[in-house]
Amino acid sequence: MVSRTRKFMGSRTHGRGKKAGRGAGLRGGRGNAGLHKHKWMATVKYSPMHFGRHGFKRPQSVVADKITINLSDLEQSLPALAEDGFAEEKGGVWTVDLTRLGIDKLLGSGRIGTAVAVRVAETSAKAKEKLEGAGGKLLEE
Repeated sequence: MVSRTRKFMGSRTHGRGKKAGRGAGLRGGRGNAGLHKHKWMATVKYSPMHFGRHGFKRPQSVVADKITINLSDLEQSLPALAEDGFAEEKGGVWTVDLTRLGIDKLLGSGRIGTAVAVRVAETSAKAKEKLEGAGGKLLEE
């Protein structure tokens, strides 16, 4: 049996045509070559979002959420906060520093029956009302 190479001796292209035997010539270049030129229709059809920038990135000052806690959650976690040194009890009144804990705002969901003095950057109107109704108060920053 004669090898294929031997069979084509004397033939310039070995039966492959002009470009097929030279690297990636037959497929129009390697990888993404030609996407702006001879492969443009395929680009438009199969990956129209390939080129350019799309959309925008919102500024982090807008995206960043405030870290919040509800009154009911605060009351439940008082013993744990006391263990960690963020709260202390003196004469039946708890004092809690939520700013040091990394909480930005106190919200008014749930019930509270304990007198708590809270230091926090922001408070909702309902939270302030419920807190003062239970005998607690807001401390100045």
